[in-house]
Amino acid sequence: MISKAKRAVILIVEDELLIRLNAVEMIEEAGFEIVEAARADEAIAILEGRLDITVVFTDIQMPGSMDGLRLAAAVRDRWPPILIVATSGRVKLGPGDLPEGGRFLQKPYSSAEITKIIREVIAA
Repeated sequence: MISKAKRAVILIVEDELLIRLNAVEMIEEAGFEIVEAARADEAIAILEGRLDITVVFTDIQMPGSMDGLRLAAAVRDRWPPILIVATSGRVKLGPGDLPEGGRFLQKPYSSAEITKIIREVIAA
């Protein structure tokens, strides 16, 4: 019997529905399993209930109690093995803005760019 390789689970946190759906489609087509959240609070609740999240792919500018940078810091503090990829079309990040090992992807991004960066953080 051939065992199916476990797919990495990516939590996409994006408040803009169309952008989130587009990211879901691109990342699913690359062979990853997807979980979606519209806000950081929703993402935290998902992370508290699931032990299989590999990468959090989050927008930086979001409404609610925390933005994507605060979410990234919370994930690093509470779930250190989870990898972080942050994205924004407006914010430029400097050194130290993301937790160690975190990566930034400028919007708009292509399917090839998002797939490449997620594979790189998982492989690192």
